[in-house]
Amino acid sequence: METALLLNTLILLTLTTLLTPIILPLFLKTFSNTPTTITQTVKTAFLISLAPTTVFTYSGMESMTSYWEWKFLMNFKLPLTLKMDLYSVTFFSIALFVTWSILEFATWYMASEPYTTKFSTYLLIFLIAMLTLIIANNMFLLFIGWEGVGIMSFLLISWWQGRAEANTAALQAVIYNRIGDIGLILSMAWLASTLNTWEIQQATSPCQTPILPLLGLILAATGKSAQFGLHPWLPAAMEGPTPVSALLHSSTMVVAGIFLLIRTHPLLTTNKTALTLCLCLGALSTLFAATCALTQNDIKKIIAFSTSSQLGLMMVTIGLDLPQLAFLHISTHAFFKAMLFLCSGLIIHSLNGEQDIRKMGHLQKTLPTTTSCLTIGNLALMGTPFLAGFYSKDLIIENLNTSYLNTWALLLTLLATSFTATYSLRMTLLVQAGSNRTPTILPMDENNPLAIRPIIRLALGSITAGLLISSYIVPAKTPPMTMPLITKIAAITASILGVILALELSNMHTLTPKQNPFSNFSSSLGYFNPLAHRLHSTNLLNKGQNIASHLIDMSWYKKMGPEGLANLHLTASKATTTMHTGMIKTYLGTFALSILLILLM
Repeated sequence: METALLLNTLILLTLTTLLTPIILPLFLKTFSNTPTTITQTVKTAFLISLAPTTVFTYSGMESMTSYWEWKFLMNFKLPLTLKMDLYSVTFFSIALFVTWSILEFATWYMASEPYTTKFSTYLLIFLIAMLTLIIANNMFLLFIGWEGVGIMSFLLISWWQGRAEANTAALQAVIYNRIGDIGLILSMAWLASTLNTWEIQQATSPCQTPILPLLGLILAATGKSAQFGLHPWLPAAMEGPTPVSALLHSSTMVVAGIFLLIRTHPLLTTNKTALTLCLCLGALSTLFAATCALTQNDIKKIIAFSTSSQLGLMMVTIGLDLPQLAFLHISTHAFFKAMLFLCSGLIIHSLNGEQDIRKMGHLQKTLPTTTSCLTIGNLALMGTPFLAGFYSKDLIIENLNTSYLNTWALLLTLLATSFTATYSLRMTLLVQAGSNRTPTILPMDENNPLAIRPIIRLALGSITAGLLISSYIVPAKTPPMTMPLITKIAAITASILGVILALELSNMHTLTPKQNPFSNFSSSLGYFNPLAHRLHSTNLLNKGQNIASHLIDMSWYKKMGPEGLANLHLTASKATTTMHTGMIKTYLGTFALSILLILLM
C-alpha cells in the first residue's frame, strides 16, 4: 500500500512539474517563460520520473487511483482514474528524456524564429497530452489525450503558416486522423451501450468481443499510427520544423494508435479475425513504407517513411498477440528516431536549408559528430546486434518465424527488413561518403552545445536503452527457447542482403536508380496520393458540379423557374386560342360534343 502511494505521489509530482510553465504565467504576471525555462522544467520532470520507474522496477506493483467521479447519467459514471503499470511508468521516463533532448535542440534550431516561447510551450502541451493518454485508465480520459495530440500536431505542423505546403500538410493530418477518430468514437459508443462502462480494466474483461468495436479500434490505430490506407499524412507532416518531426515520430502522436491497441489488447485477444487483420495490415504497411523510402531523396522524408515502416512492424507484433513486445519496440524506437531527426535538422541547418541527399556528400569530415550519430541511428534502425533496435526488432522477427500464423505476412516483413538496411545505407553513403557536392563557403559548425549535446545524449540512449529496457520487460508468453539456426539468423540475414543491395547500387554511377516501373512506383509513393487526393477528388467535384448545374439549376430553370412558367403560359394560351378559328364547322362540332358529354354525364 505504501509503495502504491509513493508511486502515485511521484507520478503526480512529475505531472505537476510539467504543468508549471503553463499555469504559473496565468497567475504570476512577473513570471518570465522562455524556451530555456521550459527545457529545464522537462529536464527536472525527467529526473523526478526516474524515482517512480526505479520503485516500480524493484517492486513490480501496479496501481490504479481514482481522484474524482463525474456522474452525468443515472447508471453511467466517469471516474478520473490513473493507471500506473509497466507501460505508463516506463514510457513516462522515455518520453520525458526524448522531449528534454528535443526541446534543448529546438532552442538552438528555432533561435532566429519569432515566438520561440510559444513554440516550446506547444511542444510541452503536446507532451502532456501524450502522457495523459498513457496513464489514462478510462476511454474518456484517453480520448482527451488522443484529441490533444491531434490538435497540437495540427498547430505544430502548420507552424510556418506562410507556406502553403505546411498548411496543406496540417489539414491532411487532421482529416486522416478524423477518419480514425470515427472508429474510436464507435468503439466507445459500443462500450457505453453494451458494457455500461468506459473503464479499461472492466471493459477488457475476458469475453468474446464482436468484430465491429474491434474494427473501430483498428481504424483508430490505422489513422493515428499511419498504417496503409491512412498513411499519406505522415510523410507530408515533414513540412513542420524538425523538432516537431522528431517529437511527432519518436514518442508522441504516431505511437498513440499502437498504444491504444496495447491498452485494449485483452479485447483483441478473444477475436482471431481482428488479430489476423492487424497482422496483415502491419505487414503491408511496413513493406509499402520501406519500398517508398528506397528512392526518396529528401533526408527527412526517408526518415519519415522509416517511421511508418517501424509502426507497421509494431502492428505486426499486435497481430502476433504480443503487446509487451510491441511496447518494447515503441520504447527502443523513440531514442534512435528522435536522434535521426535531430541529426538531419543539424545537417539541413549547416547546408543552408538543403534537404536533398544527392546534393550532400563528404560530410564525415566537416560534421564528424553529427554524421557519426547519424550512422549509429541508421545501424540501430537496421537492427544491428547490440544496438537499441536489435533487442526488439530481432525478437519480433523470431516470434514471427516461430508462429503458426500467416507466412505471407512473414515474407513481407522480412522483405521490409531488407529494404530498411538498403535505404539506411543509401542515405548514409550519400550524406557522408563520396565527393563533396556542397558549396565550400557554408558555415559547418557543430560546436554549439545546445545543438550537439542532445544528439550525443540520444546516441548513448540508442546504444544502451535496448539492453536496459529489455532486461525488465518480461513477455507475457514464453518465447521459443530453441529454434533452427536459419530461423534465429533470419533478421540479420535479411539486413545483410539489404546492405549488399545498397553496396551494389553504390557501385553504379549514382545511388539513384534509373527510371523503371519499380522506381517510378516507389518515387511516386505507390501512386497512392494521385489516386486518393486527385482522381477521387476530381470525380467527386465533377459529379457535384453536374448535379448542381444540370440536375438542380437546369431543372429549376426549365421546369419550374421563369422558362417553365413561360412555357406553361404559352401552352395555356394556345389551348384557349385554338378554338377561335372563325369557321362554322368547328363551332357546330364543339356544340355537338358538349351536348353529347352532358347527356352522357
